[in-house]
Amino acid sequence: MLLHANAKLGLAGRLALVRAIEEGLSLKAAAAAFNVSPATAHRWWHRWLEAGEEARRTLACLLDRSSRPHRSPRQLAPQLEEAICRCRRQTGWGPRLVGGATGFAHSTVWKVLKRAGISRPPKPVKEPANRYEWPCPGDLLHMDTSRYARFLRPGHRVTGDRSQGGRRWSRPETRVGYDFLHAIVDDHSRLAYAELHDDEKAATVTGFLERALAFYAEHGIIAKRLMTDNGFSYVKSRALRELLARREIRHLTTQPYRPRTNGKVERFHKRWHANGPTGSSTAHIDNAPRRCHTGSTTTTDEDPTARSAAGHPSAAFTTSVGRTANPRLELDAANDTVHLKSHRSCVRVALTRHVSVASFRFHGQLAANSSRVLAQ
Repeated sequence: MLLHANAKLGLAGRLALVRAIEEGLSLKAAAAAFNVSPATAHRWWHRWLEAGEEARRTLACLLDRSSRPHRSPRQLAPQLEEAICRCRRQTGWGPRLVGGATGFAHSTVWKVLKRAGISRPPKPVKEPANRYEWPCPGDLLHMDTSRYARFLRPGHRVTGDRSQGGRRWSRPETRVGYDFLHAIVDDHSRLAYAELHDDEKAATVTGFLERALAFYAEHGIIAKRLMTDNGFSYVKSRALRELLARREIRHLTTQPYRPRTNGKVERFHKRWHANGPTGSSTAHIDNAPRRCHTGSTTTTDEDPTARSAAGHPSAAFTTSVGRTANPRLELDAANDTVHLKSHRSCVRVALTRHVSVASFRFHGQLAANSSRVLAQ
């Protein structure tokens, strides 16, 4: 039952109205008590009287009735409507083309198609989930990039302040660029590697992949295949193509507009985007473990607690001002890592910028496989 904004009586109000009349109130007195007209009280009372026991028990008699007329003498004959529907099914045309082919006005054609339920094309059937997993670590690596916007100050979603600081937020000087999180996830062991960079150019991608392959080699994983999307820096880079040929790694690409094929790294970025550590870059991190809502995990090779090279924090490390810390995130400052705990996996993160090494370890449903690989 749909009620407009000024409706006086809902279903409970209509039931209370007829109950009040049953208890002895007159129609005018009940209408005045419920702030409706006597005609309204008369309508619901007589519908209640005319209803049977089943309609009263289910309150069907107090629901709104259809406003469609009982008779439509000018409606098209069923055989003419069938001709319109047949033309629609055979050709797939819209109301105007169907009207031109059948000789009816397009407004009439649309009403016929609407009544028949074929005014719009049927929705495509959703494909079933196609989950796969390669049998050995290194058989397939998933690689992708995610962009995070930098900012000068947190927005209203964090601070609750919608004044926008005198409307200066949209000026060009407030646009301070983006950070790009490059990540690779092993298909079998879920062992992941990631770095935070200032761009996603071909040279950056090639250097990142080379360091990632060295990281996997340290853990006994030799890559055989690499899957990426059809990004320009992935499919048009000569340096990347030569690196893969030198390492004898087969390059696989996903079909356009089908990120589900590369879903493991896509989910990695989605989970990091939703549950990643929050907090802007800080100059010093205490040695005592604490909740990660005020400090960043960004480090450099020279000093593990040094301020990051970028001058502005990014959305990957946002400040949660005035909000409760995410209970699934814990910062271990002694090891400069972040532990992300969720219902399906536990991630150990050691993020770095630019050419620094960063590693992510997933221990989910295949925790035993991952532990065996890391033990090597």
